[in-house]
Amino acid sequence: MNRRTLLKLAGVSVVAEGLAIACGGAAAPSPSPAAATAAAAAKPTGRISVYSALNESTNNEFVKAFKTAYPGIEVDLLPLAAAGELQTRIKAEKDSPKADIFVGGDRSFHDGLGKDGLLEKYTSPNASAISDAAKDPTGSWTGWYFGIFGFVANTDRLNKEIGGKTPKTWDDLLDPAWKGKLVMPDPVKTGGGYIFLATQVFRFGKDEAKALDYMKKLHPQIAQYVGTAPQGIQLVSQGQFVGGPNWSHDILTEKAKNPGIALAVPENTGYEVGAVSIVKGRPAANLPAAKAFVDWILTKEAGELNVKLSNRVSVRKDVAPAPGAPTLEQVKLVNYEPDFANANKDRLIKAWQAAVGL
Repeated sequence: MNRRTLLKLAGVSVVAEGLAIACGGAAAPSPSPAAATAAAAAKPTGRISVYSALNESTNNEFVKAFKTAYPGIEVDLLPLAAAGELQTRIKAEKDSPKADIFVGGDRSFHDGLGKDGLLEKYTSPNASAISDAAKDPTGSWTGWYFGIFGFVANTDRLNKEIGGKTPKTWDDLLDPAWKGKLVMPDPVKTGGGYIFLATQVFRFGKDEAKALDYMKKLHPQIAQYVGTAPQGIQLVSQGQFVGGPNWSHDILTEKAKNPGIALAVPENTGYEVGAVSIVKGRPAANLPAAKAFVDWILTKEAGELNVKLSNRVSVRKDVAPAPGAPTLEQVKLVNYEPDFANANKDRLIKAWQAAVGL
């Protein structure tokens, strides 16, 4: 996917008039009390189980906002900020699914489940506001945010130990000064870790030997591979490590709490399309409520809430980015090919494990 296509991906089509009204657009005639009561009664009810790869504050506020929009639906939440582990869990539960919704994490995790026949095909009417490149053509999943891979640094340790310079390219991390001072999301368990690995493959023009050689040389610089991306940022924020590759939006969120960390975005970096999907095999009575969750998360209001809570970039162009958040237009992106990354994920991870001896 070239840069032009990616920037088009960030755009969206004009929302249909009815959707614009529902999302706070042009004023519509006030319904009669009877019509309003009927509309409220028509909203689905029940209880759904949501497997979420989002952080705690986003989860809590999202559930609160969703229940305000759909007061008749109760939500049981399993929060685990490691999309790979949630994907593994959904696969393990395929004979007796426990989740209705899988939300967050790169599209690759949802795409894999869809290809295994574990997702319900559903195209929300609100998906018309999202470009085709950000959603599955079969309806297995829909993208609702972008994440850009960056670098987090503890400024105090950076100044004392590395001379104050954040990396401008990923090759800068091979400098001996970084040895044993980096922390990185595990490519096996986390979407971020795998996207970082795939980014190197695309950075070297899909020359996998060169990419794996880079990862092998980077390995001595990594003191720890962590099971969730937020954990890596926390460890840098606490001063346990000097820095590490991680998600820009999560780094920016932590920076608001701790000004002692810095965000940099090295050139030729990768990105994710965060997705939402419905797990197949749950009771039929749960499906209307699950569809309502997908419909809601694709609204402008939910997109604005996500930006406010997490600093992610919305796939909707009518949702402004967070102050200071890097956008697709501002950074130099690698020619990331999500279909190739998805199709070759298991093979590339095994090759990486062999290269670094894990």
